[in-house]
Amino acid sequence: MGKSSKVIEVDKISVRFSGDSGDGMQLTGNLFSQTSAVYGNDISTFPDYPADIRAPQGTIGGVSGFQVNFGQGVTTPGDLTDVLVAMNPAALKANAVFMKPGGTIIIDVDSFEAKGLEKAGYQTDDPVFEDKLEGFNIIKAPISSLTRESVKDLALDNKSVLRSKNMFALGLVFWLFDRPIEHTQAFIKNKFGSKPLIMEANLKVLQAGHDYGYTIQAVTPSYHINPTESRKGIYRNLNGNKAAAWGFLLAAEKSGLSLFLGSYPITPATEILQELAARKDLGVKVFQAEDEIAGVCTAIGASFSGALGITSTSGPGLALKTEAIGLAVMSELPLVVVNVQRGGPSTGLPTKTEQADLLQALFGRNGESPVVVMAASTPVNCFDYAFYASKIAIEHMTPVILLTDAFWPMVRNNGGFLMMMSFRLSLSRPHTRSRVNFSLICAMKND
Repeated sequence: MGKSSKVIEVDKISVRFSGDSGDGMQLTGNLFSQTSAVYGNDISTFPDYPADIRAPQGTIGGVSGFQVNFGQGVTTPGDLTDVLVAMNPAALKANAVFMKPGGTIIIDVDSFEAKGLEKAGYQTDDPVFEDKLEGFNIIKAPISSLTRESVKDLALDNKSVLRSKNMFALGLVFWLFDRPIEHTQAFIKNKFGSKPLIMEANLKVLQAGHDYGYTIQAVTPSYHINPTESRKGIYRNLNGNKAAAWGFLLAAEKSGLSLFLGSYPITPATEILQELAARKDLGVKVFQAEDEIAGVCTAIGASFSGALGITSTSGPGLALKTEAIGLAVMSELPLVVVNVQRGGPSTGLPTKTEQADLLQALFGRNGESPVVVMAASTPVNCFDYAFYASKIAIEHMTPVILLTDAFWPMVRNNGGFLMMMSFRLSLSRPHTRSRVNFSLICAMKND
């Protein structure tokens, strides 16, 4: 990276990418997070996207964001952000309040025209003054126009061109933090290999964004974050749902029981269903039920036949499963119910988080039907508690409810070495005779 007028040395820093739901902010944040992880930083991420049907373009209701906290000693995605990338006025309006004093804000100045400002609820044509952002480092980058300029020699329509402007923002942020772009270039080539025109456009725009950083280096401070000193091992980018699924895999192997998951897809618990459905190589049986009641009843049936029965759901689904959970209590059958809590009563807000189902888990059944209730507090806890919930259910022949919440499935961590578990899965089931090394390194420090 070319030398900036000022280089800020920090141990950790948070960045938020924000724009319309169709601006590719989730992909942009994921790619930046992966590059930072490869570089050797601890990371913790938090995708934030609307819970409802897509709001009108350019409005605050349609803003989608992705925050990543990276560096050394990272344990959470962070409450406030140091660097904000705002692809339109609504993104700035929605996120300015979460900026740390003196932070850096990158805006696509091309989108800050009268119509966009009005949609975002600004009363004047000066959002910096209106939001009292004079004390921040504002980078007014013509992202949209420079995106068009970088691919003007390609036969692409304007809509296709602007779909790649998130790569310009990503390239600029890579420059800001002295991050290599080769990892993202490899991703683009792999993803769009069958669409050479789209691949070339994204590669050109990514490079253009990175090069643009050199043109502003005299007036824009850059950041330097050293890699984390970590123990040698294989690190994984892990979230709570995947960690829970792996905990169940370990429990089934250690207990010698077949693992059965009966579940109905529901946000934000569906990833447990998807992760276990992909593990047929380990003998996992997954049934995607027609409703929540069928999901838990099939899991109870599996437990009755001698398997480890699991069902996953969120708050509204737990309400529907209560009668069947009472049956498992009465029948003294091992059953694990994972409730990935989400916001709001009734059907609630699928992409928002809340920890409000504790009393429902403890007392939400008719008659005297006590169950064990456990609550995870980190992605690593999701692994530990999935294993121990299964252990308790099997040893004491009782249902166990494991509470996680929408925050942990969306948070991904790769740093802060907490534990390393290596175990060998002996697969002697009819479909395979192989032996598989299953090494797991979870990556988040307990506070």
